[in-house]
Amino acid sequence: MKLVIIGGGFGGLRLARKLSNKRGFEVTLLDRFNYHQFQPLFYQVATAGLDASNISFPLRKVFHKVDNVRYRMAVVSGIDTVQNKVMTDIGDFEYEYLVIATGAGTNFFGNANMEANAFPMKSTVEALQLRHRLLHNFEDALITKDPLELQRLLNIVIVGGGPTGVELSGAIADMRRFVLPKDYPELDFSKMNIYLLEGSAKTLGVMSEKSSRQSSEYLKKLGVTVMTSTILKDYDGKTAVTQDGQHIETGMLIWAAGIKGNVPPGIDPSLVVRGNRIRIDRRCKVEGMNNVFAIGDVAYMEEPAFPHGHPQVAPVAIQMADLLVNNLRVIEMKSGTQQFQEFVYNDKGAMATVGRNLAVVDVPKPKLHFSGFFAWLVWMSLHLMLILGVKNRFSVFSNWLYNYFTRDQNLRLIFREFYKEKK
Repeated sequence: MKLVIIGGGFGGLRLARKLSNKRGFEVTLLDRFNYHQFQPLFYQVATAGLDASNISFPLRKVFHKVDNVRYRMAVVSGIDTVQNKVMTDIGDFEYEYLVIATGAGTNFFGNANMEANAFPMKSTVEALQLRHRLLHNFEDALITKDPLELQRLLNIVIVGGGPTGVELSGAIADMRRFVLPKDYPELDFSKMNIYLLEGSAKTLGVMSEKSSRQSSEYLKKLGVTVMTSTILKDYDGKTAVTQDGQHIETGMLIWAAGIKGNVPPGIDPSLVVRGNRIRIDRRCKVEGMNNVFAIGDVAYMEEPAFPHGHPQVAPVAIQMADLLVNNLRVIEMKSGTQQFQEFVYNDKGAMATVGRNLAVVDVPKPKLHFSGFFAWLVWMSLHLMLILGVKNRFSVFSNWLYNYFTRDQNLRLIFREFYKEKK
């Protein structure tokens, strides 16, 4: 079977690894980056807690001892489902079966000003750009003479009260408490404001009521201004305007409020549903197609327990990849459709860290909730296990130990060639 997988994220990489050295499969993995990115820790790169290399792993290294998987760094420009080929900037790739695992990107909901001026955080590069701008603002604050401009440089607005927004708010609040006053003794950080804006009535809305309530309490304890039921209307790079008319002066607005699937050109628009996701059946097959599958954030599947689609999280992508391995092997062995498996998501729970010694964890079966220091340890342990590479795990653990005992990150570097000026 000549199989092409688009995307080296959690789903695409899992599928390629599961098919490694399996007879009967010739796999080509395409991705625009030559590394796998551990997205749950982007916020720690953005706040100088971890180096980008700690959460990235070379894709080629994964397949050193594999003879049936080939990786190509390529940008996909389109898919031809009639001629069975994928068009890229380095040429065309023919396939017998195709798996779309392109993940999701930032959704600005059509707001051009937000797209031009806000900082997203959906890739390692974007996390680095955010870090550089964050640090550069404090450098600029040292030399400005304008009180209004000083306040803008000190104020930070984070839009979106999901796990990314909550974790980022807590990390920046910890920086304000433990690090920034030592780095910039000339600045008065009691005047630095961190705003978390959430359109719904609570933070961590996808988690339990206890987790939502506790996350908000933790953030307020850390000095974050939590503004629920608040929708951002516009941002011009200097002033954030909410739908109810509030104005917040800020030189940095971080957008963590929405994502949309990265659907490659060539997919029938009638198959693309809300959130820019491709409709698939319970076997992960794109509806109406016999040899095209989709998994992960870009895929939309309805099952009894999730009638409106699955959450766009890594465990869904990984479990879909595991199912697809079985179904592709059934196809390859021509075993008959009776052996195909249908997808049932096993929700093992959700967690989020808010700050030093503060986290919330929900486990659905058995129904458990815990928070505080123990939840924080569980969060750290799970993320360490999921990171690819022994060296990466050791580096992350070493950084976390250093940060915990010194209360200080050690990666506050400004590389100007990465610096992204929002205009």
